[in-house]
Amino acid sequence: MASSNQSAPKRAAVLVAGSWGTALASVLANNGYEVSLWTRSEEQAQNINLHRENSKFLPGVKLPDLINATSDLKQALQGVELALFVAPSAAMREVAKQAAPYLSRDALVVHATKGFEADTLKRMTTVLSEELNRPVEELVVLSGPSHAEEVIRKQPTTVVVASANIHAAEQAQDALMNTHFRVYTNPDVVGVEVAGAVKNIIALCAGLTDGLQFGDNARAALLTRGLAEIGRLGTAMGANPLTFAGLAGVGDLIVTSTSKHSRNWRAGFMLADGTPLDEVLSRMGMVVEGVRTTRAAQVLAKQYNVEMPITFQLYEVLFENKSPRTAVENLMGRLKTHEIEEIG
Repeated sequence: MASSNQSAPKRAAVLVAGSWGTALASVLANNGYEVSLWTRSEEQAQNINLHRENSKFLPGVKLPDLINATSDLKQALQGVELALFVAPSAAMREVAKQAAPYLSRDALVVHATKGFEADTLKRMTTVLSEELNRPVEELVVLSGPSHAEEVIRKQPTTVVVASANIHAAEQAQDALMNTHFRVYTNPDVVGVEVAGAVKNIIALCAGLTDGLQFGDNARAALLTRGLAEIGRLGTAMGANPLTFAGLAGVGDLIVTSTSKHSRNWRAGFMLADGTPLDEVLSRMGMVVEGVRTTRAAQVLAKQYNVEMPITFQLYEVLFENKSPRTAVENLMGRLKTHEIEEIG
C-alpha cells in the first residue's frame, strides 16, 4: 500500500465545499493534511468551522479538525502543494481563473469533476490547463465509483487517478490513499474523463426506467448498452477501450445508476412521473451533471459520427418534451443489428 504521507503535500486546498469536495477534504485530513476547504459563501465557511460539519450537503457527519473552511481564495491556496478542484463543470473555468494568481507553480493540480464544459465541449483537464497556464500532461483527474455519503463515513471505496505524467498520478495516489480509500493509477486521462461524464446520462435513464417500474431486465440492458455508448464515444475521442471495463467505466456506471445516493438517478426517478425538468432541478438543490452532459454528448456524438441512441432519446425527453415511455418504445423498436459490431 502506498505510504500515507512522507513525500505527499502537508497542506492542501479543496475547491469547492459541495458534498464531493467535502468528502475528499475529509480523506486528505484523515491522512494528516491541513486542508483549506474553499466556498464562495462566508456564511457556509463559518457554519462548517463552528459546527464541524457541512450541514448543507453532508449533515450529521463530523469533519476532521484539520479541515478549515474559508471564503478567502488567496488564503485557501497559500502555501499548498496540492490543489483539488471539485467545482461543477459549469463553474470550473471561473474557479480556476480566480485561483490562478494564488496557486504555486509547483503545486500538484487534481480535479474530481465529471462533466464537459457546455459551450466548448472541453474536458475539465483542458479547461484547467487553459486557465492555470499549465501543460495538460501535468494534471490529474480522479474518478470512479464513489458516493460522497459513503466516503466521508470511511466506507470502503476504490477510485482511479489518471494522468499522462505517472509521477503526478503517483503523487495524487500517495496523498489520497489509505485503508478505506484505495487509489489506482491510469494513464488514460481521456477515457477516465469521458466515462465519468457520460455515465451520468445513463444514470438519469436508470432513474427513469426505475421510476416507470420497468424492472431488472430493462435496467441491465440499459447499463450494458449504455456502457457501449460510453465506449464508442470515448474511443472515438482517443481513449483506451480497456478503461471502460475498469473503475472509471463500468464501476462508476454501476454505482451511479443503481443507488439512491446518486443525484442523477434521483433526478431521473422524479422525471418518470412527469415532473418538469426545471422543477426537478429546483427540488434537487444540487447540480445534476447528467442534464448538461446530455446536451454536450449529443453534440459530440454528431461531431465524432458516433451512434448514441440512448443519449439521443434522453435528450428528447429532457429538452423536447418527449414522454419517457415513448423514448423506450423508440429504443426497443430500432432496426435489428449485431451486438459486437456496434461496439467498434
